[in-house]
Order: sequence, then C-alpha cells, then structure tokens
Amino acid sequence: MKDKVVIITGATSGIGKALAYEFAGRGAMVVIGARNYEKLLEVAEDIKLNGGEVAFAQTDVTNEVDCKNLVLTAVQRFGKVDVLINNAGISMRALFEEVDLKVIEQLMDVNFWGTVYCTKHALPYLLKEKGSICGVSSTAGLVGLPGRTGYSASKFAMKGFLDCIRTENLKKGLHVLMAFPGFTASNIRVTSLTKDGTPQGKSPRQEGKMMSAEEVAQKIYSAIDKRKNTLILTFEGKAVALLNKFFPKWVTSIVYNKMAKEPDSPFK
Repeated sequence: MKDKVVIITGATSGIGKALAYEFAGRGAMVVIGARNYEKLLEVAEDIKLNGGEVAFAQTDVTNEVDCKNLVLTAVQRFGKVDVLINNAGISMRALFEEVDLKVIEQLMDVNFWGTVYCTKHALPYLLKEKGSICGVSSTAGLVGLPGRTGYSASKFAMKGFLDCIRTENLKKGLHVLMAFPGFTASNIRVTSLTKDGTPQGKSPRQEGKMMSAEEVAQKIYSAIDKRKNTLILTFEGKAVALLNKFFPKWVTSIVYNKMAKEPDSPFK
C-alpha cells in the first residue's frame, strides 16, 4: 500500500481511526473524514508527527456534498484515489415496535447512504486506478440481530449495494471487499441510539474481552492488500455465517438467547 491514496470515513474513533494509523504506518497517503473537526485535526497532526502523509475534510456522510468534497480533497492533495473505506457508522438498541422511525432513517442515512454517496463520487477515480472499495459491516450484516433492526437493515443494504458494484465492474479491475468484524472494542455501543434517538451512553458488553480496533484494522489492511471479496472476523462471526446457511431456525434461537442476556436488554 506504499504511496496508495486511501480515503477513510468515520476516522476519528474505533476501527476508522485504527485504519488511518494502520495505512499511514504502511506508507499510504490517508485522507480522513469525520464530523468532529477538532478530533480530525488531532488525528491528522498525530499521524504527521509519526511521519505519515495525511489530509482531512470535515465530513458528515449523510450529506452528499461533504462526501464529494472528501473525495476531491484526496484528488486535489494527492492526485488520485486508490482505496475507499466506507467505515462511518452508527448503531441502535431498541425494539422495532417501540422505536421512533426517525432512528431507523438516521441509521440508513449514515450507514447506507453514506456508503452510496462516497462510492458514487470516488468510483471514477477508483476505476482509473483499478482500486479497492471496502465496506465495513458487522455480524449484524450476516444475520439479523434483535434490538438492532435499523443497524442490521443498513448493513444488509450496504452488502447488497457493494455486491452489485463488484459485479457491474467485474471486467474493469475494481476490487470490492465486504468486511464483517465481530463485536469490537469501540465507542459504537456508547453512541448507539435508543428508541427515541438519544445516545445509549454506556456499553452493555464487556469491551475488554472484544477484539481490539487495531486488530480489526490489521485484518482489513491485509484483506484489501490481497484483494479478497469477503472478510469475516472472530470465530463467532464465522460460525454464524456458516451455520445460518444450513440451520437458520437454530441460529435464530441462539442469537435471540444470546442478545437477551445483555444487561438491560430491550427484550427477554
């Protein structure tokens, strides 16, 4: 990835931030986007102090103009785009029968439409370089997770969209990776939306026992470098993907029971 230009959304925390450091540390020129300008500046300055090349643009991925500007920042600063990593995302935790539909809309706007907007504007440059698109999904994109209807729906939509992009450009040298991390230590559960759209404020899980964001970033880096189509992380994620093909009813029961054991689970 040395001298490749890599755009990363949601790059100020969690997997996105870890990806920025991972690619910059491998000699790539990273272009990072996120909503918080102060955090963007902080990450960019730290990457520079560590010898990396970086550019950034304040980016709300629900805004198509912001997504276009992020891509143009990469082109204007470094002259090309080799990799686009659609990482920006938010989650939720509420029963569908109780949730305000605006919460579902918000998740689709960030997780799905953010991917669509960034991909649309980066695609001409990626095709020119025979580059890579990566969608950072979740186990929730492999099997529907109860209490996460909007999250699962948006991640399934992301996969369907990027599968189509891969097939449409099969003869043009474009590489598309779908990455499915398992539960990863990050702030996504802290910022996860409740039924009325307010942040959850705390994680219902033991973050210390999860795969670190840095481990996930290393795996995604390797999968992009090897131009893999699919990356499923953790034994749990691989087991769910495999067993759901043959024993979907059993997997549904297992998933229900596991998620119901979470502290303050919205269902029992």
